[in-house]
Amino acid sequence: MRTRPVRRRTVLGAAVAAGALAATATGTARAAGFGWSDDGAHYVLDTGAGLVFKVSKTNGDLTSLVYKGKEYEGYGGKHSHVESGLGASTVTLRQVGATLLVTVVHGTLRHYYAARSGHNNVYLWTDKADTSFTATRFIARLKPGVFPAEGPDSWVEGADTVIEAGDVWRRADGQTRSKHYSGVRVMDYDYVGHSTGSVGLWMVRSRHEKASGGPFYRSLLRHTNELGVGLYEILHYDQAQTEPMRRGLQGPYLLAFTDGGTPDPALFAADHDTGWVDALGIPGWVGAAGRGRVAGVGLRNMDPAHPYTIGFANADAQYWTRAAAGTGAYSCRSMLPGTYTLTVYKGELAVHTTTVTVAAGAATALHTLTITGDPSTAPAVWRLGDWDGTPAGFKNARLMTYAHPADVRAAAWTGNVVVDGANPASAVPCYLWKGVNDGFLVYFRLTAAQAAAAHTLRIGVTTAFLNGRPRVTVNDTWVSAIPSPPAQPSTRSLTTGSYRGNNHTFTYSVPASAWRADPSQYNVLRVNVVSGSTGTGFLSPGTALDCVDLLV
Repeated sequence: MRTRPVRRRTVLGAAVAAGALAATATGTARAAGFGWSDDGAHYVLDTGAGLVFKVSKTNGDLTSLVYKGKEYEGYGGKHSHVESGLGASTVTLRQVGATLLVTVVHGTLRHYYAARSGHNNVYLWTDKADTSFTATRFIARLKPGVFPAEGPDSWVEGADTVIEAGDVWRRADGQTRSKHYSGVRVMDYDYVGHSTGSVGLWMVRSRHEKASGGPFYRSLLRHTNELGVGLYEILHYDQAQTEPMRRGLQGPYLLAFTDGGTPDPALFAADHDTGWVDALGIPGWVGAAGRGRVAGVGLRNMDPAHPYTIGFANADAQYWTRAAAGTGAYSCRSMLPGTYTLTVYKGELAVHTTTVTVAAGAATALHTLTITGDPSTAPAVWRLGDWDGTPAGFKNARLMTYAHPADVRAAAWTGNVVVDGANPASAVPCYLWKGVNDGFLVYFRLTAAQAAAAHTLRIGVTTAFLNGRPRVTVNDTWVSAIPSPPAQPSTRSLTTGSYRGNNHTFTYSVPASAWRADPSQYNVLRVNVVSGSTGTGFLSPGTALDCVDLLV
């Protein structure tokens, strides 16, 4: 559930006239022309304010989006729909006051479209009861040439070259593009779309309370090529996924037309007006009266160099909110009743957990939470990077959220690091692969006293591919055991714009006998990627680094 942020979240899309808002009716009176008709094959819904859309009576596809007389929907012979299209479905329509509601039933899945009088939005809900569909998404397919083709998630199939799995492309200039490369965490955007300057079309995301992956999950948001534009609402997707699928009613999410500006903030504010939904009788809908909230006084032992996020999760729902800088105070509204695991994240690293129970119509107050699980508090001989659950600060880290590792803009993945050099972390590759940069070396000196003692080496990772994990060698004399692989997503992630998986720390107890006693000599740490699986190049076993340190 999105709560009021400390700062405005980023917007993904081409928005013009900064700060311009959609002109949206707020009253309940019906606009002129509001209503519906049946053309035999479709229900035709008219908002009375410029938007007319059609829903197939056969399969529930959204087959037409006409805004102010211009058609925007459809490309490549396909229409907008849930999943990859539902097939034969039962489709019905009913009117509740100033709202039209279309219900699509396909097996155990139910999907809904709503039109409100005077609002140029298509409101959508999806309710999945089981795993008969492996993903949960809605894709809006829009005509080619209407909106500008720009961004790392755009490509030209007739000119660009596929370099991986049919969905990663290299342009003539060596830059890479993919539908995976939107590069934004779910907590950092409220809507995604395009604007021509006079017309904007946006997918306004839902609360994601029954989605999967948590606040830092990255997934498909949009894509553009010569065939058209895709706008996505992804609620469960296996790519880089760390959680099981949640089930139940998800939404509303919206397709929102504007006159070129960004959507009205009321569409995604934490306490936005959804009271009108209560009257629709959608099974599974829980209105404001059936929800509660959590408010926390603050956090103790925060690191002022990092933002903090408070996450809430159980098998049925997930929420998150930002903690205030300085105090760590937080509040999360409109939560479904239940008991949740509360997780405090420093950056994206879990540093404290507890439980909290939410009751309908009530606010749960929490005293100051003391953070005790921050690995950065342990004194270190040296430390490369920081313990924040991300590869931030390492070589190519930022680029990898919106490009392939083979991108021409990436610095060389090979090369080693000297700890007493200038800015050593920037020389550390954010990802290590068995088939690309295996055997990465770290050079460092120890004082005589330090060399006389055993030390713990820690390597933090954020995800892995094909069970890749680090095995270390010190001075070519001491070799660690092969560690067991932690649970990680089974899909590509390092090449599809996501370093997120399950944060894990590998620890190695290095005996004093492994060190070089002469303080003038460098000790050499070699990091190899080991795995029982095989692959080549950037699809060989690999892992993403969070932090590497040698404790005092």
